[in-house]
Amino acid sequence: MTPARRALLAAGAAALLARAAWAGEDIPSAEEDAGNFFRVIQLDDERAVKAMLARGLDPNLRDPVRGETGLIVAMRYEAMKIARLLLAQPAIQPDLQAPNGNTALMMAAFKKNKPAVLLLLEKGAQVNRPGWTALHYAAAAGDLDIMKLLLERGAHVDAESPTGATPLMLAAQEGQEDAVSLLLDRGADATRKDRAWHQNAAGFAQRVDKPWIAERIRRHLNGK
Repeated sequence: MTPARRALLAAGAAALLARAAWAGEDIPSAEEDAGNFFRVIQLDDERAVKAMLARGLDPNLRDPVRGETGLIVAMRYEAMKIARLLLAQPAIQPDLQAPNGNTALMMAAFKKNKPAVLLLLEKGAQVNRPGWTALHYAAAAGDLDIMKLLLERGAHVDAESPTGATPLMLAAQEGQEDAVSLLLDRGADATRKDRAWHQNAAGFAQRVDKPWIAERIRRHLNGK
């Protein structure tokens, strides 16, 4: 951020505080803003969050209960006005992870929110990372458009979760036949086995009583 831009923002925040004081309004404390931040995100209340940011709220603030950033929570609740506002903040870090490893991009993919995925990618969100990836989540959700977008952006088709599960295994487990076909067409390795169950993708499908998915994968392995 340039010094001129920083000065402009500081002046704007000062003016906001002055107007509130002149009007006799109580200006929330930093602690009150932090406590309210995640509630107003769920309501997609852009005006409230904008005021909090003007008062100096950290756009990367984490929910004290789940450890998720405001951006991840915005993706969870599909609060697109808040998502755009947060992504416009110079200090935003779109790849921050929750304690469970989730990122905003992964949450957007799971929620089948392609506009949000596009916004995050434009902001530089990482498609590939160690462990769970957005492609895992899109495959589990069966969103072909997001899967294709991620693959076009270089997503590893055989990305491994911490236990070695691949997007193909998750698509098979969730019965997402079209997602399975897409991954196989894009070169997914159906012979890989995870480290927890020691099963390949067909085994994942069979284990959760989805034999038609297992058969689709076996036909692929047999070249049919």
